[in-house]
Amino acid sequence: MDSRCILHVDMDAFYASVEQRDNPDLRGKPLVVGGGQNRGVVAAASYESRDYGIHSAMPMAEARRRCPHLLSVRPRMSHYKSISAEIFEVFREFTPTVEGLSLDEAFLDVTASLKLFGTAIDIAGDIKQRIHDRTELTASVGVAWNKLVAKIASDLDKPDGLVVITADKAHERLDPLPVSVIPGIGRETLARLHKIDIRTVADLRLANNRVIEPIFGRFTKKTRDRAAGIDDRPVVSSRAEKSISAEETYDQDLEILHDMERELLRLTERTCRRLRKATLQAGTVQIKIRQADFSTFTRQRIMRPPGNGTDQIYDAARTLLTTWLKDNPGARIRLLGVGTSKLVAAEQADLFAESGTTTAAPVDKAVDEIRDRFGDASVSRARILDPHEGRH
Repeated sequence: MDSRCILHVDMDAFYASVEQRDNPDLRGKPLVVGGGQNRGVVAAASYESRDYGIHSAMPMAEARRRCPHLLSVRPRMSHYKSISAEIFEVFREFTPTVEGLSLDEAFLDVTASLKLFGTAIDIAGDIKQRIHDRTELTASVGVAWNKLVAKIASDLDKPDGLVVITADKAHERLDPLPVSVIPGIGRETLARLHKIDIRTVADLRLANNRVIEPIFGRFTKKTRDRAAGIDDRPVVSSRAEKSISAEETYDQDLEILHDMERELLRLTERTCRRLRKATLQAGTVQIKIRQADFSTFTRQRIMRPPGNGTDQIYDAARTLLTTWLKDNPGARIRLLGVGTSKLVAAEQADLFAESGTTTAAPVDKAVDEIRDRFGDASVSRARILDPHEGRH
């Protein structure tokens, strides 16, 4: 291998694969993990459902149109997180330099691990085997000298793949690939590239600057570097969270203030629990509202002092919602979200605050401890209890 040895590990259809592992009746069948019958979106699609052109972020209505016998299950995020923790434990058995991108995806720098564990290919194979032994799930791994190429490689032989691309073979392996494998090239950019007959990585790498500058502007050089497999970004083992939020899309629009406030509180609880787990406090609270006609609004306010208490964040979020509703009477809400940003360490936020102003209330701490031990459904505020179903 070259000077650096980088792995990109990507679990195969993670959420859907977990559900198929746990329920044999779902195996070998088109399955999606996601929202309600028609109003939600696909969070994950099994490989069987991908044969119908179904993919993540697709509206459920479209997924069911493409596959009328499609099976669906609701997400179990706490379950996926616990399995993700097992997977990341495997990563750290080989290197401390792990950059998590999501629950099921990470970069690993194994350069310093070669003397102990063998070649990068050996390490990649061992990681795949240990993940399978412990979780019965498969992962695809790309091995390269940088993050960009490792990520591209991991997607070339899914599922359960292991692809190695070395610097001396970079053009040979990358040039024939569709230009869409380059990160940052979305649907609109791809259409513009196709109009000027740039369809492969080689086409982009060899294109004249004056041809592609109207598309990429000041990012032209960076994009050409990517097409040439150039990437000097390090694997960053820890990355501070910039925001923490929770949102939901509803099968039935929220039209009654009581229902809106109940859901707002539910989302606030989820957001604040994550804040407290990360020992963070929020300096800004934001709400996100999407109406039935898909028009979307955000409103935010500064928290003085910063905090992570459920009641404190909820009071701010409810004030924002109330103010917005005054300007939008009769609104029907399709999606609601509560977000926090300008995050600071709880200890730092407490340093100059008056006693008791920013720390979580005893009830928050008690609820967190109960849920950590017995699960999210073990305890709930009375105001959140909902006699009818309709959310996801």
